[in-house]
Amino acid sequence: MIEVDVTSPSPPYEQIRAQLAELIRCGVLAVGSRLPPVRQLAADLGLAAGTVARAYKELEQAGYVSGKRGGGTRVLPQSDPRTARAELIRGHARAYLAEVARLGGSAEEAIAALSDAAAAIHPAEHATGGPGRATAEAPRARTGS
Repeated sequence: MIEVDVTSPSPPYEQIRAQLAELIRCGVLAVGSRLPPVRQLAADLGLAAGTVARAYKELEQAGYVSGKRGGGTRVLPQSDPRTARAELIRGHARAYLAEVARLGGSAEEAIAALSDAAAAIHPAEHATGGPGRATAEAPRARTGS
């Protein structure tokens, strides 16, 4: 669930903090759920325990979690996770479109690439429009005249 890229310019503790914060904001980590113990997560990621402890400390200072010695670190209530999730998805979409534009691509090419990627990752959902729904594939936007 958490991945650390040691080649990234972002420090490992920041990568952990950002990923956990996003999972909490989106409701993937529910209120009251317990984060893995510092030592366990550190061992799983191949990092020093102090690195994970710093990420947890920053999450606690930001109001995402509450940690009690012996009681673990638990997720605190946040704003509506559906709203936060939608905002995060829109942010990622904007970043993706900006990167496509930087490469000289169009919005139509970006949408086509997303559609192809979705079909490759979830072929059953793509073909039916999602679980329990049968729809035709959305037409691709046309370019030119």
